[in-house]
Amino acid sequence: MPKDFVNLLADLKEDEVLKLTRQRLESKEEPMKILEDSRKGMEIVGKRFADGEYFLPELVFSGELIKQITEIVKPHLTKSSAKIKRLGKVVIGTVAGDIHDIGLNIVDFMLDVNGFEVTNLGVDVPAEKFVKAMKDTKAPVLGLSGFLTPAFDAMKETVEALDKAGLRKNIKIMIGGGQMDDEVRKYAKADAFGKDAMAAVALSKKWIGVS
Repeated sequence: MPKDFVNLLADLKEDEVLKLTRQRLESKEEPMKILEDSRKGMEIVGKRFADGEYFLPELVFSGELIKQITEIVKPHLTKSSAKIKRLGKVVIGTVAGDIHDIGLNIVDFMLDVNGFEVTNLGVDVPAEKFVKAMKDTKAPVLGLSGFLTPAFDAMKETVEALDKAGLRKNIKIMIGGGQMDDEVRKYAKADAFGKDAMAAVALSKKWIGVS
């Protein structure tokens, strides 16, 4: 069944995936297993997007589908015997002037199912809001998302604001999103560029010191 679920999700078969999600929960399957399979399905979606088989509408739709699955599964997680051991805190958000949240929500989901306590600030987040969140949460990792070129400057300004607030030296900053690459990382003075949600998970694990 898990293989069917992964493939149906990768093929974006909404009705079948949601029906199967409910069936798996009814048969008392471990909720984390469903989220893990969702992650595998999203990896295939990401690969198809990278290979040009899927385009932005499919990516948007897959993000919506993940939201629906998560909403169905979440109430069962609290009852789950396998309480997720939280590895550490990560703050994420889309920078000021940018309202794209598909990638952001996928990163949120992936970090969550991989054991991180995620504070998702949403979209169009001003630099001072990032500064406040880093002070409040004391998270060692910050993820800045952006899709459009104006986000380059907003990322740079956010990193500068953290520096000004005396927080920069204690945190690791990763960037990601549509037009982002290593050149933008250098420009913004971030620590790393992650090409997808799994890269965000790998970087967070490395920086927090878990394998």
